[in-house]
Amino acid sequence: MVEIRPERPAERTAVRRVNEAAFAGADEADLVDRLRESAGADYLARVAVLDDEVVGHIVFSPVTLDPPRPDLDLRGLAPMAVLPAHQRTGIGTALVRRGLDACRRDGADAVVVLGHPAYYPRFGFRRADTFGLTSQYEAPPEAFMALELVPGSLEDVRGGIVRYHRAFGS
Repeated sequence: MVEIRPERPAERTAVRRVNEAAFAGADEADLVDRLRESAGADYLARVAVLDDEVVGHIVFSPVTLDPPRPDLDLRGLAPMAVLPAHQRTGIGTALVRRGLDACRRDGADAVVVLGHPAYYPRFGFRRADTFGLTSQYEAPPEAFMALELVPGSLEDVRGGIVRYHRAFGS
């Protein structure tokens, strides 16, 4: 049975291996390292463990709006990775669900994701432009999605540009 739990400091190497394998390179693994170091207490990560092996990982980090909305706790889901041998087994779904639950408990109002438009709606994500949100990154509108963890938290947000944590780079 897969256990979903908070990432532990001793698992950094295993988390890196999962991200490198899932994304066929080091970019996302490097991003996770930067987020872990620079987001501090705002770094929220979960691992999926199967038979004492880390097989999946997900990160939520703070994002901001332009114009600013200091009253809104908005998080970005990225990256989410599962070892290729364990993909399509429900581990990614479990990571997202448990990660969103952790964000709720942590006081987040909403979460955004730049991801596969056929995958994330199962969790309640909708196109972010329905809330008037756009991403700082160029992406098809159907790939940038938002989920209100607190109902109505994005209702009066119109014309906001979501800016990801500085660890993401540009």
